[in-house]
Amino acid sequence: MAMQAVAASCQSVGRHPQFSCENEAHRKELAHSGHHGLKFVQFCSARGRSSNGSSGRSRTIRAAASGTEVPTAGTSSRTSDRSEITKADVVVIGAGIGGLCCAALLAKYGYKVVVCESHDIAGGAGHAFERQGFQFDSGPSFHAGLSIKPSINPLKQVLDAIGEKVECVQYKNWIGYLPEGMFTFTADKKSYEAEIRRVGGARAASEWRELEEKMEPLAMAAMALPAAALRPDPGVVFTVGRFLPKILPYLPATKDLLAPFSDIVNQVVKDPFLKRLIDLECFVLSGLLADSTITAEMVTMFKERHREGGSIDYPLGGGGSIIEALVRGLEKHGGRLLLNTHVDEIILEGGRAVGIRVRPTRGTKKNSYTIRASKAVVSNASTWDTAKLLPKDSLPTWSYIDRANVTEKTDSFVHLHLGIDATGLPSDLECHHLVLNDWKVGVGAPQNVCLVSIPTVFDPSLAPTGCHVVHAYTAGNEPYSIWKGMDRKSPEYAALKEERSQVLWQTLEKVIPDIRDRVKLKLVGTPLTHERYLRRTEGTYGPAIRAGKQSFPGPSSEIPGLLCCGDSTMPGIGVPAVAASGMITANSLVPVWQQWGLLDSLDVAA
Repeated sequence: MAMQAVAASCQSVGRHPQFSCENEAHRKELAHSGHHGLKFVQFCSARGRSSNGSSGRSRTIRAAASGTEVPTAGTSSRTSDRSEITKADVVVIGAGIGGLCCAALLAKYGYKVVVCESHDIAGGAGHAFERQGFQFDSGPSFHAGLSIKPSINPLKQVLDAIGEKVECVQYKNWIGYLPEGMFTFTADKKSYEAEIRRVGGARAASEWRELEEKMEPLAMAAMALPAAALRPDPGVVFTVGRFLPKILPYLPATKDLLAPFSDIVNQVVKDPFLKRLIDLECFVLSGLLADSTITAEMVTMFKERHREGGSIDYPLGGGGSIIEALVRGLEKHGGRLLLNTHVDEIILEGGRAVGIRVRPTRGTKKNSYTIRASKAVVSNASTWDTAKLLPKDSLPTWSYIDRANVTEKTDSFVHLHLGIDATGLPSDLECHHLVLNDWKVGVGAPQNVCLVSIPTVFDPSLAPTGCHVVHAYTAGNEPYSIWKGMDRKSPEYAALKEERSQVLWQTLEKVIPDIRDRVKLKLVGTPLTHERYLRRTEGTYGPAIRAGKQSFPGPSSEIPGLLCCGDSTMPGIGVPAVAASGMITANSLVPVWQQWGLLDSLDVAA
């Protein structure tokens, strides 16, 4: 039941691509900085914040190529001589969202924590970057539960625990372009049903209403436990026990939470349009269809989205403001973030992980050194990239490496980041748009689903005056095999980028018909961009773990002393999920009484 609760508490909202733009100038600009880290975090745009987490209107820009920077709160721990730090209680590999959540909570718990990140600033797949005054989100664009309290979003629970907040704009609608015509997705229960009726007919609406009734007890069971109460050991009995009165009425429903969502859908849904729409909702959320997406993820998402007063959140300052808040919390509680610090190897002694071997990627001191960890090494890298850090001749690593090698990968992305002239565009332009090109080829077919985000609809300061920021991307359906082995400097690569990005231009023309004439800045990213800059093997979106057939591993690994968090661990892919994994991993290292104290400090009481 604890594992069901883990999955249930960690619904994702929208696709969370992992990307940094790639072009020739950018490649030359950054060539000297050693892009061999676990995750590319060329995060050049950050919203200025005061130490208490309130929003400021100034912006902090880091010039990655020159090494110059405008100091920010806590900068000293990021720019000091990294060789001075040779030991800690816990070392965390990679400053992605999962790693930062884990590290910030451990610092809050009183542990000496060091986070090692190869590149210039934190964020991993959630980084943001700036070009010519345009401030881009490279990854997450949909969020929910960041602006309410209490929230079932594990990321919000982490932020509350470390005393930080992210200011957001709330909105309800995003626009779909389906073969049947325009479809408005909405965070409003009645409006969503009405839209299903309008596009799919009375039968589809009736079956949707019946499905919602079936989902209700499952959703209540899934939401009965906050992620903050979870831990992967017998102590969970005590941390979960305080929520028992909330759980008991829905206990029978928990047995179905980890089953494929199609199990419950097929009980009531026969209408072809509604079945396809549900597959699309699942794919956009998890990268898999209803027959492979866990029930807990979907019922929780629909419940949160369609609750009274439900909304979607866009963080002011872009996704980078989330990273800033996590770093502030880490450093405020005594944790250290070491940037430009590449991890070469996880050190094992007597079969146990005891530290990491690192080397600076900037400055005059380039010699490698060791940081020892008395409690644990935590990897926020993917399962495949963690395996690359393990010594191959050590018996305890074989089973981990073998498991990583056979774990199926989801596909990757093609991205189009644009800075455009906004003159004459409607003032009521929606931020998010989704295009499904053809039901017949299958929802997950290459380039069949494309997504668009225009965040300057909510935060004009992300672009020069009179301009918009636009991010379009294929939704985790771009095969790596098309790109494998290509020379990124070759004319063939440039030509393929143009060819494979045409579907994104066609998508954008549905939203802004004359967009090609408005372009001031264009950047294209590919699976090779993901692979190189984010250290994502084959540029993958993450593990293709299929509900009912497989399950995500917990934080413990086959190697004593090595814990893992991020999208290769329970509960899986997506911002809330990786935040929950970081929280669960942190909780696994503290006694129950400390976790109990954390629960007391949060507004998640039973």
